[in-house]
Amino acid sequence: MQSSPTWTTVTPYSTSPADPERCNVTCFQIGLIHIFLKLGYEKRKPFYTVLECFLERVRRQPDKALIIFEGREYSYLYVDRQSNRVARALRTHADLREGDTVAFFMSNDPSYAWLWFGLCKLGCAASLLNYNIRSKSLLHCFSCCGARVLIASEELKAAVEEVLPTLLEQNISVFILSKDCNTPGIETLLDKMEQASDEPISPELRSKVTMSWLLFCLLGYPKAVVINHDKLWAITLYLSTCGATSDDVIYSPLPLYHGAGFNLGLHGAIERGMTVILRRKFSASAFWDDCRIHNVTIIQYIGETMRYLCNTPEREIDKTHKVRMAIGNGLREDVWRSFQGRFGHIRIVEFYTASESNIGFMNYTGKMGAVGRENFYQKRLCPYALVQFDAEREEPLRDSNGLCIPTPEGETGLLVSEITSAAPFLGYCGSPEQTEKKQMRNVFQKGDVYLNSGDLLRFDKDNFIYFQDRVGDTFRWKGENVATTEVECVLVALNFIEDACVYGVKIPGTEGKIGMAAVTLKAGREFSCSEAFLHVSKYLPPYAQPQFIRIQSCLETTGTFKQVKSSLVREGFNPSSINDLLYFLMPRDKCYKPMTQIYYNSVIAGELRI
Repeated sequence: MQSSPTWTTVTPYSTSPADPERCNVTCFQIGLIHIFLKLGYEKRKPFYTVLECFLERVRRQPDKALIIFEGREYSYLYVDRQSNRVARALRTHADLREGDTVAFFMSNDPSYAWLWFGLCKLGCAASLLNYNIRSKSLLHCFSCCGARVLIASEELKAAVEEVLPTLLEQNISVFILSKDCNTPGIETLLDKMEQASDEPISPELRSKVTMSWLLFCLLGYPKAVVINHDKLWAITLYLSTCGATSDDVIYSPLPLYHGAGFNLGLHGAIERGMTVILRRKFSASAFWDDCRIHNVTIIQYIGETMRYLCNTPEREIDKTHKVRMAIGNGLREDVWRSFQGRFGHIRIVEFYTASESNIGFMNYTGKMGAVGRENFYQKRLCPYALVQFDAEREEPLRDSNGLCIPTPEGETGLLVSEITSAAPFLGYCGSPEQTEKKQMRNVFQKGDVYLNSGDLLRFDKDNFIYFQDRVGDTFRWKGENVATTEVECVLVALNFIEDACVYGVKIPGTEGKIGMAAVTLKAGREFSCSEAFLHVSKYLPPYAQPQFIRIQSCLETTGTFKQVKSSLVREGFNPSSINDLLYFLMPRDKCYKPMTQIYYNSVIAGELRI
């Protein structure tokens, strides 16, 4: 087995505002390390996989806790031995072989780790399913990844049973994380693991694995993001770039099906030899108590979780903790300021990337509101730019030669990054159409190919980078990506809706956009408030259910029949300025209700929690 490569750990200088020159030097130094650290891995150890990194940690610190979950510790050695049992059980009872794919439909649980490494030891890939999806969405996401095995948490058994006939028709092997199950067609896995040996798995079973080998897919609607060893290393090393060490303890309340939770929270911690405090679900009320109990030093966040923390009742012990750093993305400047003012001067490391992206930025200096800073060497290695974007047509502007137009300094533009051997785009699993759609050709010269990030950013005069908005067919709400096409398909399945146009609208004081739909009704039909509620509740997770529905006589389209959403987004959901019928979702009453000015005012004032 190859040993781990070595490098000098860089601990950043203070990012105090009183020392701006030192901050800039630190940004420069760490920026170089961030760019070349992954290249150093590949140069020294071309086949140093994530699994080898984990096994190296097992040898060095077998008894150290890798995961602490609900009061119980799971050591590096325990996870390793359990993964050996997983590999043998699945090889025997599911006939898994190198190159096969297994889908995880699981809640946050330590077994995620040993199931994952069990697959790695067989040279198999995993597909991570969002445990909130159901029915057709679940089947669609599963079908994208080409998996021949599904493993589900026991508490998700009912959701699996709903789609089981289709899975069995496709000869999919279905396992539940339990010792007992009376549902025909679903096999138990825990009992099979107990009967299997925990002795090491022969590397010969994964002899074909390379750094470009498919590791896992992050499954969303309508596409599945492909992650290989190279890609995972690029994200995993964020923690080491920030100066994290094996002495740190990271608190990760994010779901493991999420790229941030799985890539950074779990694998980033393993690369550093850290302990992960894992929660089944995020809890704002329990967050700081957990941090105190476990002596947490690093917390992982998305923007909304920080806002939730700031909205909890203040306590005298708010600043009594050992947290020194928070790493994540999506943090608004006002929440950033409020968080540090209330919980102490915790170093916040905001970054920008996407699971499928070939570019990323990191805010090393702690500039409030920024997601990063331009770096000459990064831009030389991985060329990127902002181009002018037509918000009405939702497409980049092009000049008379058909080339994109760079955005002037200080103005908002669409981020595009060149696809090269140093910055590849791996595409989407089983979806060549979506892969092609994500690429832009003839951007600055004929024949070049760039990746369309789908995000609008802004660079200021000091080269700091600010996220502005997301465009295209997705928006983000409560830390989750919402695919407008998925919601539209669910809505038009109602027997009284003819067509639907789904988009996101801003609510003051929140991160992201909440879902809204403009719909047309079939001739002679009326909108049913109760039926609409029951339908979206059954087929969509809570974060994707449209909060507002607007009834229109027709939906505006372009000359190429593309829906026009920009005017709908601008008009929002204010009943005083919209003549159409408006409805809002009321979960407590299990129906949609007519929008009133009183309700609208309460939402805008932040008096109602949505």
